[in-house]
Amino acid sequence: MSNKGKMYKIAIGGILLLLAVIFIFPFYWMVLTSLAHLQDFMKTPPDLLPRHLELSNYINAIRTIPFFKYFLNTIWITLMSCIGSVLSSSFVAYGFSKIKWPGRDTLFIITLATMMIPFTVTMVPLYIEFKNFGWLGTFKPLWVPFWFGSAWGIFLLRQFYMTIPNTIIDAAKIDGASHIQIWFRIMLPLAKPALSVLFLFQFIWSWQDFLKPLIFLTSNDMYTLTLGLSFFQSTHGGIQWNYLMAAATLTTIPTVIIFLVANRYLIEGIHITSGIKG
Repeated sequence: MSNKGKMYKIAIGGILLLLAVIFIFPFYWMVLTSLAHLQDFMKTPPDLLPRHLELSNYINAIRTIPFFKYFLNTIWITLMSCIGSVLSSSFVAYGFSKIKWPGRDTLFIITLATMMIPFTVTMVPLYIEFKNFGWLGTFKPLWVPFWFGSAWGIFLLRQFYMTIPNTIIDAAKIDGASHIQIWFRIMLPLAKPALSVLFLFQFIWSWQDFLKPLIFLTSNDMYTLTLGLSFFQSTHGGIQWNYLMAAATLTTIPTVIIFLVANRYLIEGIHITSGIKG
């Protein structure tokens, strides 16, 4: 490799390293604050390395707010949303990709068009609808809608299904398999990478959602972690930043674990759905 090529690789590596540091620093600062004395955090300029590790901040944070109750609430809402989104979106995507029926393409375009409608536009009609259902103050508005599919998930899985040869579907039909059996026994196992991508993004969206719980939940006992942390911040006169950052760190850990576990499927799914090979 020529010197010019080596310099180019070094420059690209340096830029990527700098960007990595920029993106990682907020997370590092959150963890650093969660392990520091409040006095150390308030110093100017602050220390970039902790002088004393205060693991008790995590214990005090859990005691200050009903952390485990908020955690279980968030886990329930997130898992139900992910399961519903994966199952319903994959089922609808199969109908849009492998079954020919009148108006299919038109309805698919309308489905994609709903992605351009922000939640703030549908917020009031949804509130009135859920109020008529008697769902306000329950978890149902936060996970039931995802059991009817999401436009982004349908689009993602349809693109993946389009890469699967129709000869597989035809062979299954010859063997007497119905569309339900083909979807469940053939398409879902083949779509593990794309399903992992959808599950991961749906997990992050549901786990970090703040606006919907704020609108539809009415009891403190039903708060999610994001809403509980905001409530803690607004109800205490002087914010204990080290406790708040400790709780925020604990809140972030599940998304990091999910990302690390699904990382291989995530990369593979993005490669396949985007048409990148290798």
